[in-house]
Amino acid sequence: MIARHHLAILVLVLGMVFAIPQANAERLIVSVSNHRVTVTPNYSGEELVLFGSVEKDASTPAARGNYDLVVTVSGPRADMVTRRKERKFGIWVNTDYRQFLQVPSYLALFANRPFADIASPEVERRQQLGLDNVLLTQRVGPDYADVVPNDVFRRAFVRLRSQRGLYREDTSAVTFLTPTLFRTGIPLPAEVPIGTYDVEIKLFSAGSLVTRTETAFEIVKVGFEQFVANTARQNGLVYGLVTAAMALMTGWMASIVFRKD
Repeated sequence: MIARHHLAILVLVLGMVFAIPQANAERLIVSVSNHRVTVTPNYSGEELVLFGSVEKDASTPAARGNYDLVVTVSGPRADMVTRRKERKFGIWVNTDYRQFLQVPSYLALFANRPFADIASPEVERRQQLGLDNVLLTQRVGPDYADVVPNDVFRRAFVRLRSQRGLYREDTSAVTFLTPTLFRTGIPLPAEVPIGTYDVEIKLFSAGSLVTRTETAFEIVKVGFEQFVANTARQNGLVYGLVTAAMALMTGWMASIVFRKD
């Protein structure tokens, strides 16, 4: 009975030991050049810089040397629609559409070399490396799913967002300044959406994910436009009264200017 009791305790202790998560042998230290980007009426876009380092500790395998880095930047999420147009009776009309649910309004993936050279296709899909592997949930009839990359609606959606600079992929954007120091630029177009941007940094070695970390930055609108937007959102009644008063005043002033004596 006593032997069985001691055996049970030993099994429990071993289970607790193996259940304790092992610390990563490497750690990522990152920062962004500007954590708060202000958008004014004459804003024409800019580029942030993400920089950081790989910190090793005593448990880092001695044989581990070359690293790969993948940076994913995703902006505020929203529902979007892609429509298919066809020419009928000499005019272009919408014949079908697909709704994308809570997808990033801005999405950028950067790496130091092609994703296929960093990891296997299975790891690429699991870690969502590259635009083709990012989950973009769609409403397909009554169902919700992420379809294959060559789906016509998905391909058109990514292409249209890419043309506006809001979706991008660059497998040479990350530069290792030393074996452990790295940097990359984050281009922000003129029509960049307002909100919080999440940045996920993944470190790979020999095709396997070693560690990851996250940071973020915010894009805010300032000036009279933001004042109007905040007033409309927070004080709808006041905004409506002021708008009506301005419309009446504009009409009155126009009647005076164009009045015929």
